[in-house]
Amino acid sequence: MKSNLLSNIYNPADLRLLSETQLPELAKELRDFIIDIVSVKEGHLGASLGVVELTIALHYVFNTPEDLLVWDVGHQAYGHKILTERRENFDTNRQLGGISGFPKRSESIYDTFGVGHSSTSISAALGMAIASNLKGDFEKQHIAVIGDASISSGMAFEGLNHAGVTDANLLVILNDNAIGIDPSVGALKKYLTAVKEGKNPKKNNMIKSLNFDYSGPIDGHDLTILIKELDRLKKIKGPKFLHIVTTKGKGLQQAEENQVKYHAPGKFDASTGEIHLKSEENLPPKFQDVFGLTILDLARKNEKIIGITPAMPSGSSLKFMMDEIPERAFDVGIAEQHAVTLAAGMATQGMIVYCNIYSTFLQRAYDQVIHDVALQNLPVIFCLDRAGLVGEDGATHHGVFDIAYLRAIPNMIIYAPIDEIALQNILYTAQLGLNHPIAIRYPRGRGVIPDWEVKNFGHYESVKIGEGKCLKTGTKTAVLSTGTIGNNVTQAIGECTNPDLIAHYDFSFIKPLDYRLLKEILSSFERIITIEDGTVTGGFGSAVLEFAASNNFKNDIEILGIPDAFIEHGTVNQLQQFCSIDVKSLRNLFSNDTK
Repeated sequence: MKSNLLSNIYNPADLRLLSETQLPELAKELRDFIIDIVSVKEGHLGASLGVVELTIALHYVFNTPEDLLVWDVGHQAYGHKILTERRENFDTNRQLGGISGFPKRSESIYDTFGVGHSSTSISAALGMAIASNLKGDFEKQHIAVIGDASISSGMAFEGLNHAGVTDANLLVILNDNAIGIDPSVGALKKYLTAVKEGKNPKKNNMIKSLNFDYSGPIDGHDLTILIKELDRLKKIKGPKFLHIVTTKGKGLQQAEENQVKYHAPGKFDASTGEIHLKSEENLPPKFQDVFGLTILDLARKNEKIIGITPAMPSGSSLKFMMDEIPERAFDVGIAEQHAVTLAAGMATQGMIVYCNIYSTFLQRAYDQVIHDVALQNLPVIFCLDRAGLVGEDGATHHGVFDIAYLRAIPNMIIYAPIDEIALQNILYTAQLGLNHPIAIRYPRGRGVIPDWEVKNFGHYESVKIGEGKCLKTGTKTAVLSTGTIGNNVTQAIGECTNPDLIAHYDFSFIKPLDYRLLKEILSSFERIITIEDGTVTGGFGSAVLEFAASNNFKNDIEILGIPDAFIEHGTVNQLQQFCSIDVKSLRNLFSNDTK
């Protein structure tokens, strides 16, 4: 790649040595650099391409890292990382042992706040600004860049509501590109569109009404305008709000034209933009598609079925139902708390609500799960996509805590299917009528049954709540697994030196546990191994230990799963190896156990 300016920039101090007339060329080089690396290494593409000019302008105008810059959401920050001392190792982005795909405080002094999901920047930057005032530092700048539809979240409004009554030296920059992963939705999106089109009189400006010095909207790709406006705002004290308009995927034609697909496109040709398609012939389905196609099939037959997702219609595959039955499938935007309580409200009226939220994002609505759903014992069906280790997105996105945080809640049923047919059957069973809420957790990625549709589609079987299953008999050691990690167990047992000594049990129901089967296992085997793809602290294995202790069993019980630590980024297989729950580690364990 021809690089002239970028190759000489190690950090923002070098950037500030350039003349303003050189910055458009730098923007082109930075954009090409991102495209070249991401086309080979994969990652989030469109969002970072859209903020190239803004990234350059911010570091050019403000004295980072002394001035504090918060990115929201974090996948906009690739250009920021490249300009802040990580250009030379940017090719390790999201790789095991490499730099994170998101801002991370322990990685760089330029990453002022860790950001994985969304809508935290205003609160965080306001906290920094108030702290600066208390310390007597009234010159320090605090900038929150909020984009990719993050402004629609309730937390963003909470931050705006507080900031407007302070004298904090805070600049909120709205990167308005009208899309998150999927197109933005809701009344706020319509309001911002009207503002951009000049249809809202300035006297009715919502942000100004919150006591912010509002300016914009301005072209977020015009460096001259950006720098001039940032220079002006830098001299103004108190809360300020700059509205900029950008194009997600800017600079790569395909990414501009198909913003959903190029949000994180995988490998692609850097020169043409064409995505390298992987053959999906004879591959098992993605679990998200099993959910999406199954709920659509069920909804066609049951008019009470509702689907809800907070801004993940494509990622969750609820889009199948949204396209065919839009009046019963809702994308509520980045608003997990609202999604849960909306589902609860519908459930009070007899609707059968499938609320699909990524496991790690349901953490944001924990209070609503407890008080609005479980306390009232409403039969909301939580479909927790991306449960377990998710891979390269790392610690902010791993869905490894849901078993532990849901197991503590009274009335909650927790189910983890071992394969795609089990997922279909529990989705079918849930709409037959449950007396309690249920959380169904399944992983990112593909299942294990290529012909799943032929085998089961439309021929679902009812699942008995709380029933475990013996998958394989054995004579010495009992392995108890929950969820799809059980497939690693099956393969490992088949490859170990003496498989006849290993019994394997599937506890898809983590709550309620099959106490009858568990008592039988504890009475028959001295050695028990539990395996889960969630944290071992308070998880499935803990539930087994609790039952054993309360019933005076003295078995040797070993718990395998995610250790009591935040797991970084890497491939799922690499991270399973780290946690000793991959096939090879299990095979070695079982072989040693059968000598």
